[in-house]
Amino acid sequence: MKPRPSDSASPDPDSRDPFSQENASRIYLLPNLMTAGNLFCGFVAIIKCIQAHYFMIGADMITPQASELFKQAVWLIFGAMAFDSLDGRLARMGGRESLFGGEFDSLTDMVSFGLAPALMMFFLILSPTQGYPIFQKIGWFFGFVYLLCAGIRLARFNVITHPLINKEDKPATKDFVGLPVPAAAGTVAALVLFLLNLAENDRELQRWALALPPLLLLIAVIMVSKIPYPSGKQIDLQTKTPLTSFVIFLVAAGAVVAFKEIGMLVLMLGYIFYGIFRSFRKAAPGPGKGVSNLGGPAQ
Repeated sequence: MKPRPSDSASPDPDSRDPFSQENASRIYLLPNLMTAGNLFCGFVAIIKCIQAHYFMIGADMITPQASELFKQAVWLIFGAMAFDSLDGRLARMGGRESLFGGEFDSLTDMVSFGLAPALMMFFLILSPTQGYPIFQKIGWFFGFVYLLCAGIRLARFNVITHPLINKEDKPATKDFVGLPVPAAAGTVAALVLFLLNLAENDRELQRWALALPPLLLLIAVIMVSKIPYPSGKQIDLQTKTPLTSFVIFLVAAGAVVAFKEIGMLVLMLGYIFYGIFRSFRKAAPGPGKGVSNLGGPAQ
């Protein structure tokens, strides 16, 4: 009696196991191509920041050449944010998620949203504060704190979202734990655009000097906090929204287009403080309720 095909040829167990070495390290073209675009934007943004710094050596103000290079670096960071939003979305839409893609994305984010904004902080945001030389001496420290918190934030995200850790327990919410690194980098980039706009209009930068270091430290600390921030991963072409939310979205988009630098900065800061206020509102005890934990379980 001849063996049936099902008896003689059993499927390879690795073909069904997403955590096998072959499947975990599989490279899918489109999602990883977007991640490579993210890395390219971050790398070129770093080059632009270094080139801009050379034009500012020995100058008491932001030179036109440096201003143009910093603007290019800002738009490259925004471009990296666009690529970052596309890679995961393409992977989820095509069912082509892999452990390799997640690790590649985190390493790329460390360059585009960690190192590039940290250099931008050091070269531009903290350097022009001529009225407060102490900031110039410790500016490197603020940049390092931001970079450190970005690295911790990405490492923690990889751990708490690892499929082997969460294979049984599904997260109760789609919120991020802490400020997402792309949002932090976008806030720094929007702040740079705002400062460059002030410099081009011959307005004094010194009065903003005292507010910059605390704001940058706040961004860094919130990244490693447990404050939940809303995620846009579940938004697609079939997502429904109330009329009020749709109108608010249109108003916010119109404000960014109309007011450009100021609108972008207000939008990014609004996202940051929205998460803070929402967390304190949830933590505040209501009538007959106990105090809940700040930043409950989140993904």
